[in-house]
Amino acid sequence: MKEATLLLVDDVPENLHILRESLKDLYHIKVATQGTKALALAKAEPRPDLILLDIMMPDMDGIAVCQALKADPLTHRVPVIFVTAMGEVEDEARGLSVGAVDYITKPISPAIVRARVATHLRLYQQEKNLEALVRERTRELEETREAIIVRLGRAAEYKDNETGMHVQRMSHYAFELARVLGMPEDWAVLLRMAAPMHDVGKIGIPDAILQKPGKLDDSEWLVMRTHPAIGAEILKDDTSPLMTMACKIALTHHEKFDGSGYPNRLKGEQIPLEGRIVAVADVFDALTSERPYKKAWSIEEAMALLKEEAGRHFDPQVVAAFDQVVDKVPQIRAAFADAQEKA
Repeated sequence: MKEATLLLVDDVPENLHILRESLKDLYHIKVATQGTKALALAKAEPRPDLILLDIMMPDMDGIAVCQALKADPLTHRVPVIFVTAMGEVEDEARGLSVGAVDYITKPISPAIVRARVATHLRLYQQEKNLEALVRERTRELEETREAIIVRLGRAAEYKDNETGMHVQRMSHYAFELARVLGMPEDWAVLLRMAAPMHDVGKIGIPDAILQKPGKLDDSEWLVMRTHPAIGAEILKDDTSPLMTMACKIALTHHEKFDGSGYPNRLKGEQIPLEGRIVAVADVFDALTSERPYKKAWSIEEAMALLKEEAGRHFDPQVVAAFDQVVDKVPQIRAAFADAQEKA
């Protein structure tokens, strides 16, 4: 704990001197004689691992300082010990009620102060270690969940003679588009995770239709157009934000901005934003990818088609956003290249 930093706050220099002398050989020390200065030092590097705080101070008393510390995301986790001459039970109860972890009355015993500080630093470190472990386990679970989702998306794509990398590329295009469109980072990440499930409904389409080498006839096309509804049926009835978004995408990514799409002929902003974004990302990657039945279009050719279809097939704002991220396309394609491109 020698590396721990303590912030000592008291408006009386003699009191600060006593505290410093009790602790200086064990910890790094920062001091403040005013509440406002204490708040500034609490946010300055190195940030304190524990704060010893007087209550009776002019201008801003210790109670107000503690409340401000607990209200600030940068400092709300730092343990606060009140060190004060206010020794009534009511005083201690009030101090603990505003978020302090302990309460020491003056005149202090250096041995007691050192023991209390050591105890709360150990507890604080244990709490941080536990949080780090939880974050790591959460990250592992998120990665596992995302891997399962991507593989579900790949299953549908393979059935349709697509490659598994398609769902990776288009989901990363969708992520970049969401960021340019000003969506929150967590929403963009959710979109990246949900987008691979956009065509999961193709699992319910007969192979004879999905893998037909020629054009579909009218009756076959009617069956093909049911895959958004099938996908929504597979993904519905889950209240998690991820599956809720995935269900919306599956159902709406074939809607068109002018209302001529399917299955529900939604128009403009009737189509959820996630569906409008995935529509652009999906078509762009399909155009720029080589398939047994076609050559890959250049990025410039694909962008020209997106712009031509802006306002008809695609949301013009999403197409404009793609113009701002198109420079990231080569990097994404290289990271998630098809097998024939790697060969």
